[in-house]
Amino acid sequence: MKLLGRRRRLMLVTGGSGFLGRHVLNGHASDRWELIAPSSSAMDIRRRDSTIDEITGWKPSVVVHLAYRKDDHRSIVEGSRNVAEAASACGARLVHMSTDAIFAGRAAPYVESDVPFPIIEYGRDKADAEAAVMAACPTAAMIRTSLLYGTEQLGHVQLDVQRALSPGVDRRAMTFFTDEFRCPVHAADVARAIAQIAELPEVVGPLHVAGPDAVSRAEFARATANWLGLGGHRLQTGTIESSGQVRAARVILDSSRAASLDITCRSVDEVYRTS
Repeated sequence: MKLLGRRRRLMLVTGGSGFLGRHVLNGHASDRWELIAPSSSAMDIRRRDSTIDEITGWKPSVVVHLAYRKDDHRSIVEGSRNVAEAASACGARLVHMSTDAIFAGRAAPYVESDVPFPIIEYGRDKADAEAAVMAACPTAAMIRTSLLYGTEQLGHVQLDVQRALSPGVDRRAMTFFTDEFRCPVHAADVARAIAQIAELPEVVGPLHVAGPDAVSRAEFARATANWLGLGGHRLQTGTIESSGQVRAARVILDSSRAASLDITCRSVDEVYRTS
């Protein structure tokens, strides 16, 4: 985290130690804001009163809410509501992080006005969190994004590829689907978008910020393996249908509204080719 002297504006970030949080604290936001990122031990967002006391005590101009625990309903839903109540109480601009997991999948891209219809538990929790946030802080901006990856640091989806090609691992046990499509996006691009949206109070409600291309999990895994020098041809691929799993097959976020605000993200090909 960079604290570059005294500034008039303070940005408080929850989940600052996470993958996206580290990109926010060390990215574009650090050039424009004084940053504070309370640890989970210092501020447990599941505890309403202490969360509100902590955030209102800092009196931030902006709150960026990234913190969550994937299998913890209380953290995702109640924690998000608590942070939103705190932001509203101190008049802070709230930027809340959401996900494409709130959608069930379809042929056409999803726009911001589409109604969430999650088919997995995590997606249901995140959809509930969106509703809770907007009820508690109606002026919040809610960024929906897709698969996050990085270059200086590896994201979870990249670590899965690395593990799948590690010595001694049974590659047949780790399958990357050819019929599951998302819009992978570099975490630095999302971090930059967060900093931009923080200064656009007219942006309220959902905003899709994701990569420009629909990429299958298998395609992304192969591109990642080749970028890491591990040989993408060695990966095990398959289909959701043959696996018997319940997963959304094609979830493509239409990010044209973000592009109209000069918020753009790079393609996987561009990122890997130039890094």
